[in-house]
Amino acid sequence: MCGIVGYTGHHEAAPLLLEGLRRLEYRGYDSAGVAVHDGKATRIVRAEGKLSRLEEQLGKTPVTGSCGIGHTRWATHGRPSEHNAHPHRQGKVSVVHNGIIENHLQLRSRLQEQGRRFDSDTDSEIFAHLIEQEVERHGSDLRLAVARALDGVKGTWAICVVHDDHPGEIVAARNNAPLLLGLGGEANAAPGADGENFVASDVAAMLSHTRRVVDLFDGDTALVTRRGISVFDAEGEQVQRSERYIDWSPVAAEKQGYRHFMLKEIHEQPRVISDTLAGRVEMDRADVNLDGLDLSVGSLKRLTILACGTSWHAGLAGKYMIEQLARIPVEVDLASEFRYRDPIVKDGDLVIAISQSGETADTLAALQEARRLGARSLAICNVVGSSIARASEHVIYTHAGPEISVASTKAFTSQLTMLTLLAIYLGKRTGHLDEARIRTLLEGLSALPEHATNVLGQLAAMQVVARRYMNARDFLYLGRGLGYPVALEGALKLKEVSYVHAEGYASGELKHGPIALVDEELPVVGIALAGPGYDKVVSNLEEVRARGGKIIALGTVGDSHIAGLADDVILLPSVNEVLQPILATIPLQLLAYHIAVLKGTDVDQPRNLAKSVTVE
Repeated sequence: MCGIVGYTGHHEAAPLLLEGLRRLEYRGYDSAGVAVHDGKATRIVRAEGKLSRLEEQLGKTPVTGSCGIGHTRWATHGRPSEHNAHPHRQGKVSVVHNGIIENHLQLRSRLQEQGRRFDSDTDSEIFAHLIEQEVERHGSDLRLAVARALDGVKGTWAICVVHDDHPGEIVAARNNAPLLLGLGGEANAAPGADGENFVASDVAAMLSHTRRVVDLFDGDTALVTRRGISVFDAEGEQVQRSERYIDWSPVAAEKQGYRHFMLKEIHEQPRVISDTLAGRVEMDRADVNLDGLDLSVGSLKRLTILACGTSWHAGLAGKYMIEQLARIPVEVDLASEFRYRDPIVKDGDLVIAISQSGETADTLAALQEARRLGARSLAICNVVGSSIARASEHVIYTHAGPEISVASTKAFTSQLTMLTLLAIYLGKRTGHLDEARIRTLLEGLSALPEHATNVLGQLAAMQVVARRYMNARDFLYLGRGLGYPVALEGALKLKEVSYVHAEGYASGELKHGPIALVDEELPVVGIALAGPGYDKVVSNLEEVRARGGKIIALGTVGDSHIAGLADDVILLPSVNEVLQPILATIPLQLLAYHIAVLKGTDVDQPRNLAKSVTVE
């Protein structure tokens, strides 16, 4: 959600902080601010609203100095406003914070009893007070003061701290919220060298300046100066955290001529499918290589998929595929509910956590709870070194690349592709798939990038459909079998980016309530692709037609019946049933996108939404 960036070096900090915060805009925010140390003291500038407002404020009250921290805030405690924006200051301490303090009411009450006055409504300001108290005891060691201030705090945090009496120093700390260190070209050089180092909640914030990053672990604190970094674990012992190299360039995060990131990322899906398959399809052996994964499938009794939002829809499709191809029972749990229903976990259970960012707070907490109860674990995510990847015994990466638009598109199709590979992997090892069927499925997967390109060729047709229905107040999406999670995802996309109310249903549920909504004003999107459930979906759409509803249908090339039934038809290539969701999702993404553009909404940063949901 919120974004953090920090810099210490030999350049002016404010422009670098602003640049980094712009790279984090996709996460969603409602206010922003920076704190810059000029060598003698720290000056803070904040503004409600977009970064352009902060830039205006900096133009009026410029700040100079080569060390500073910046923040974009998405409101949790306290309304969006300048006085609730970060950085927060208490005495000589300035702090930015991502996350949430669960015991903030008790801590605030205690601090107020001690005579401390709060200037904001946020929980984050508590850190500034606690750190100032510890600085009074450990002023010569700012990192130690921060570490001690965190004792007794319950919750999640990624924080960066600067202090008036510690020029050139940034202290960073992490607990269940993403935070990375970026090593400049002269990182760890000898004292006096022109080095520089960075801190950020997302690698995108510093990618223009370094690709060398160090991931902090939960409980870590770090002292960052221009000369180097020092990392300490939860026990206070100095440790070496491994460096990794980011192999995608800043250009990958640019629009490359597309009007919006969302449209660019929709069009990247053929390449993403290909990248997800690369090195994993072994046609000669009729097998799948999931990065050396060995799950000891013989002992698997049950799978539980944990995910939220779009990833939950991918997980639901995964359930259908795994149960069909491997005959292993699968449950799909909303990660936000898992911990609170006293879940039953048995020996032989495997939990699969799915997350684009690898930082989704609910999914991470559910994964940790499942492991505590004795389950084995596998993560499917897009970000190397993310919290969920590190918290799981096994991980397979989707290789979708950076996804900037808040509404997920290419990450979803990469998850579906990976889950198809996983279903084939399990099906071979349980003996339910023979080599001939595996080869057929793998050939179908390998052909998907070309099919996806052909589907994207129907862009003009989707624009026509979008214009016809852009003023509808409600949409109903219907699908059966693997079309059901496609319906759910299609409805979610429309809600997210166009703010139009939409609901996805299993088509067999139409008569159990939703049919009461059908009239001549209601567009109904039917996923009616060739396969076992085709006749049933068509029957449901005929019920819609009989009541005057408008029908937008996804059909299969050569299907003349659906063309005669629906008002608008998008025809997709004929592929194996388990591969249909990957292709069927694309036109629904385009429909949502074009309706949003026509309605004039903020497509890449929809209101009230954030890219990475790092608080519960």
